[in-house]
Amino acid sequence: MSASSIGARLDRLPLSRFHRRMLALIGAGLFLDSFEVTLMAGVLGALVQTGMSDMAMNAKFISATFAGLSVGALFAGAIGDRLGRKVSYQFNLILFGSFSILAAFAPDMWWLIAARFIMGIGLGAEYVIGYGFISEFAPPPLRGRCIAIVALGSNFAVMLSSLVGLIVIPTLGWRWMFVIAGVMAVFVWILRKNMPESPRWLESVGRYDEADLIVKKIEEESGFADVPLDVLPEPKIEKSSVIELFQPPLVGRTLLGMFITVIALVGTYGFITWVPSFMVKQGVNMVSSLWFTTLMSGGGVFGPIVGFWISDRFGRKYSIALVAAFAAIAGAIYPNVHSMAALAICGFFMVSAILLLVALGLGTYVPELFATKIRLRASGVTQFSGRVATIFSPYLIVYLFAEFGIGGVVYSLSAMYLLLCIVVLIFGVETKNRPLEQIATAS
Repeated sequence: MSASSIGARLDRLPLSRFHRRMLALIGAGLFLDSFEVTLMAGVLGALVQTGMSDMAMNAKFISATFAGLSVGALFAGAIGDRLGRKVSYQFNLILFGSFSILAAFAPDMWWLIAARFIMGIGLGAEYVIGYGFISEFAPPPLRGRCIAIVALGSNFAVMLSSLVGLIVIPTLGWRWMFVIAGVMAVFVWILRKNMPESPRWLESVGRYDEADLIVKKIEEESGFADVPLDVLPEPKIEKSSVIELFQPPLVGRTLLGMFITVIALVGTYGFITWVPSFMVKQGVNMVSSLWFTTLMSGGGVFGPIVGFWISDRFGRKYSIALVAAFAAIAGAIYPNVHSMAALAICGFFMVSAILLLVALGLGTYVPELFATKIRLRASGVTQFSGRVATIFSPYLIVYLFAEFGIGGVVYSLSAMYLLLCIVVLIFGVETKNRPLEQIATAS
């Protein structure tokens, strides 16, 4: 059988133990990514309260995080397309884990910022490689739901990170948050040592026998070992370059992916990361601010549940537009409510929409838009653009908060989400229930 039938063979399979195992392993890495990135909200609030940091140094810390994430996303995509998904995945995970542990021993903010930059490089690979991996394994009718399941675990980490911070930071101190994340990363690295390479990637670089062997094992687990499939023409192996992303016919998709990623990431870290620091500056004590953040972060679990239901029913394009519109409405309401209960409820739904957009946009939609040979580089470039935006956005957020209060920050985010809704409706390409190879060639 021609190895070119790899994609078709994978796409016809039902969800099996193999898929669930892959989702668990990939989900564990994405869980850690969200846990570690989110923990800085509570840590930065604690650093301000103890006097080790201030708002200006917190902005530098956040910028260093996103500078590392930018570099990590760009290089992870390039390495993943050239050397394989698994190689890039494992290297970046151990890099993050080791420097997370080292960060716990930082003597001052400058050392902590430097360690955070290296950690960010490792973290930058998780979204690029993880969601690309899922796209290449998951059957088309269930691709959106598979992403939603993984996003559920990833976003649960947001709530768990806040809850752990609520317990650990006041009792043991902020340093233990980095120790916990680092030890978990090493454990997941060990679990993923036997993870298979992506057969679609192996096929794209001409390693047909390896791809065929992996798919045969998956077919055996799925009960399709003896089911024949029509032989397809052998694919032409072509070298690809990142330059292709900025030339026809891909430049439109690249710009759309960059726009979605910038809005999704700036929105995420412009709201969720800064809430504890804002509340401390407004006179709320650390424990209360952590409780408030924990309650709101529960929306990150609710969001993927909604995504599981809508992404494969309504399609990616209309789901993204709908959720962006909801985020815009929630953002417009948030500054106008004043009781803690009302703020928590509004914040809950805003966090739901914000994190669901990350899953639908970065996790599901952007990787689907590009062919296997260049998929991770495309994800890396789009996420690089988003991470670069998050390097500079903290300074804008500090300015908006100083001049206009939290309303200035949240109204600005609301306007961005409204613009995202409009752009996706006009320029978006629908990918629902379509094989990746078909999406790549669609006009």
